[in-house]
Amino acid sequence: MFALCCTAVLSTVQANAAPAAKAVAGNSVPTHTVQNGDTLYRIARSAHVAGGWQALAEANKISSPYTLVPGQVLNLSSSGGDSGSSAEASSTTYTVQPGDTLYRIARTYQVPGGWEALAEANDIWSPRHLAVGQVLTLPDGSASPDSGDSATSTPAKTATPAKAATPAKTATPAKTATPVKTATPAKAYANNLDGWIRESLAIMAQHGIPGSYNGIYRNVMRESSGNPRAINLWDSNAAAGIPSKGLLQTIQPTFNAYHVAGTSWDIYDPVANITAACNYAYHRYGSIDNVNGPY
Repeated sequence: MFALCCTAVLSTVQANAAPAAKAVAGNSVPTHTVQNGDTLYRIARSAHVAGGWQALAEANKISSPYTLVPGQVLNLSSSGGDSGSSAEASSTTYTVQPGDTLYRIARTYQVPGGWEALAEANDIWSPRHLAVGQVLTLPDGSASPDSGDSATSTPAKTATPAKAATPAKTATPAKTATPVKTATPAKAYANNLDGWIRESLAIMAQHGIPGSYNGIYRNVMRESSGNPRAINLWDSNAAAGIPSKGLLQTIQPTFNAYHVAGTSWDIYDPVANITAACNYAYHRYGSIDNVNGPY
């Protein structure tokens, strides 16, 4: 259980802003030296890397769990170099529905730069709450919402009707309009422990938070036996009025401090609880995989 005071932990893990990229002497390729607290996302955003953190990871052959080591030198050769935002607004919009989160919307409509770019394009800051009916601008490069969706979007142009054939000539068949590409549906996750863990891992990958399926599963079974409504009402945290709750038995102050944007603020929400706990374990122990007993 997360018995450690969150304030003390936070003072030791403040993320350093990624400094500007610099070129190695005699070499035009820009690089960045990893600092404590750096993540692929922060570096890619600061250096305006074309393709975002995924392109940065690929260029440097960094795979899941996307762990960075202080002093590690990253190649930023794919950086855009401009100072503008990588998620400028476009004319395509989406209307928020019940249950929507920035993460799910960005994933559904393939927003370049992910939910962070979507939040920036709409001036949404912490705690990044969405309201049903709120109209969001989808950045350039995003997929258009399906016609059956309640989201609003710039309608596709209809095909220009073919001109009538000159009587003496055979009419040339009208060209069929190129169909508008629809967004790839968001991956569906089962509403059970397996699905919760897999969805959490997908969100963690977006934020550079390390962890494996087995590491999460092992700790969940020890802490709550897989019950998302589990609560500890007998230990010192409970006596202090902040009982441990949820799949990974997180106390409310720790959940609030390590909450990952784009997930629910409900501590009992399985995906939000797992993701926040793994974020805490990342900063405290290096990874949830390194936790083999009570926190």
